[in-house]
Amino acid sequence: MGREYQHVTMANVSASETTNRSRTAAWISVAIGALVVAAAIVWPRATGTEVFVEWPPLKARWRPEAPLAMLLPVGVALGGILCWRFTATLRFPGYLVAVFAGSWLWTASLAFVTGAFGISRVFNRPSEYLIPAKEISSIEQMFSGFVEHIPLDSPDNWPIHVAGHPPGATLIFVLLARIGLSDPLSAGLAVMSLGCTAVPAAVLTIKLLASENAARRGAPFLILAPYAIWMGVSADALFMAVAAWGLALLAFASTARRASRTAGYGLGAGLLLGYCVYFSYGLVLLGILAVAVLYLGGRWSALPWALGGALAVAAAFTAAGFLWWEAFPVLVTRYYDGIQSSRQYGYWVWANLGAWTFTSGLAIWAAIPRSFRYVFRRTDPGRHAVAVLGWAGLAAILVATLSSMSKAEVERIWLPFTLWALILPSLLPVRWHRLLLLSQIVSAIVIEFLWKTQW
Repeated sequence: MGREYQHVTMANVSASETTNRSRTAAWISVAIGALVVAAAIVWPRATGTEVFVEWPPLKARWRPEAPLAMLLPVGVALGGILCWRFTATLRFPGYLVAVFAGSWLWTASLAFVTGAFGISRVFNRPSEYLIPAKEISSIEQMFSGFVEHIPLDSPDNWPIHVAGHPPGATLIFVLLARIGLSDPLSAGLAVMSLGCTAVPAAVLTIKLLASENAARRGAPFLILAPYAIWMGVSADALFMAVAAWGLALLAFASTARRASRTAGYGLGAGLLLGYCVYFSYGLVLLGILAVAVLYLGGRWSALPWALGGALAVAAAFTAAGFLWWEAFPVLVTRYYDGIQSSRQYGYWVWANLGAWTFTSGLAIWAAIPRSFRYVFRRTDPGRHAVAVLGWAGLAAILVATLSSMSKAEVERIWLPFTLWALILPSLLPVRWHRLLLLSQIVSAIVIEFLWKTQW
């Protein structure tokens, strides 16, 4: 009896020590994240370095405002918290619908703080996609002449966002205009609504590769995060959604028991992920997440089908007259002919992480130590899967910032990767979740209160 008591006591002490170490590691990681943010804010102001954004490291203006509509996100957050117990009892299909509704309401509440203008203002800019898209009368001519209009010194050069991306992004807005969503508000609402479907897509992927419990634990962190500020006003939210559904189909393919389903889902995944590369050149980094999904699913036979789908997309764009590999070096030249040549790599290579922390929240930093351990701990398959997916998102972010093609404005550019990193806090002890979620909610509302973001 004494030995049993001694064994239990030692086990309790060991567990207590482990918890204390985890808490200490989480706080140290949060402190590092906060220091990165603080340094990114202070460095340009202390040194006089011009980094060519309005309020470094954010593409935003300092404009504290407290309109009555600020109660919208507060009300949505409180309503979500009150309803969550009921939502958690729903069967999984209904749960996914509730997850989409929660994401849409949270995103819309932040976007509508400044009224309908909050959504339409971005899409009404000539530098964005919608206005130029409405002027395109021939899709065939757009493709065949796309590259020659990229250079800054070319006659009738494309506006910055059209030139800075392959034509897949512009094509979507041409189609939106042609089906009647040609005004900035309608187009903005469509993009926001489609963007919010990324959240249930990610939850579904987690269920397939980890477990339903893991998916349900991760969902609140995917919904109530500051990145929703940029999801409601940026075409990158659309890119995020297409990428998320592509990865979800790849998860279906890599876990399917029938070869026919592996082929069908794999082909669909390849079509969506292949199209993403024609949304943005930087989305080739989705390959990191795709490999993570295949590894976790365990059925690599899905890979040839996914590659086939992606190659079909590439073949279609090439046949239409747009050669990705010819356009990219032309874009790089324009990239450095513009303001990016003045944005110093030595600052942005790390300050990007400060800007990104505004969108992801410090909850991710709290999860970094523990989640990193789960990447290598296969004894708990569910947590291992969540950690691998989250760290695949982080790996894509790190490669993006080291490549120098991301210098500022990562608040929106990294949305397709941030989505997956946001599941990492769900690996922390459940008793921490309420505080972590509260920190995410407060962060989003404070950002909306203090800054007028560019996107």
